[in-house]
Amino acid sequence: MCPLPRNVTVSNHPCLKAKLSQLRSATCSPKQTRALVKEISLLLACDALKSVLSIEEEGTDVTPLGAEFPVEIVSPKRIAFIPILRSGLAMVEAFETILPENVPVYHLGLFREKTTLQPVEYYNNLPTRIMPSTHDCDVAIILDPVIATGGTAEAAIQTLRDWGVGKILVVSVLASVQGVSRAAMESGGEGIQVFVGGVDQKLESQGMIYPGIGDIGDRLFLTVGK
Repeated sequence: MCPLPRNVTVSNHPCLKAKLSQLRSATCSPKQTRALVKEISLLLACDALKSVLSIEEEGTDVTPLGAEFPVEIVSPKRIAFIPILRSGLAMVEAFETILPENVPVYHLGLFREKTTLQPVEYYNNLPTRIMPSTHDCDVAIILDPVIATGGTAEAAIQTLRDWGVGKILVVSVLASVQGVSRAAMESGGEGIQVFVGGVDQKLESQGMIYPGIGDIGDRLFLTVGK
């Protein structure tokens, strides 16, 4: 495999690898596909969130036995999930399950134009900043099951930079070497970390990863052939 940028982490978890193999199968039903994407996302969330979060103490509480203990919370507090519509929605619940506090979920809608393979934004519900110098989020976590050409991830990163986010985490179930490298090195890779479940070498002329997992959006939402 070609060397990947240093800010890319590929999971080596045996359970994740086995589940990714199951997800690749053409016999995997939409229900099974949704379950596998969620389960793989849970495994990715543990490592990915560990890389950008730390613990700090915030007051004390009391156990059922009356013992006082320091309350530990994650830092930073201002975190946001950014699922890429539509398939990124399948990863949100897993990350919400792992994170101990509720965080906002903002959506970016991007599709890949079939001829040029370039990303086109059709939806963006990031809140408008009141002042250009204010920041609504310290860590933004982009969720997208597949990074193929890398164009969508790159465009999402650029949008978040324009929004004022300094730390961006990109998490994906599967990526191509070309795509993950392109995303990781946007603006030289400053402030970006990428976590993926697996990496495939080949990218077809139509922008699909090979052997890959097919069009994961169609598989998740039963729209194959649309």
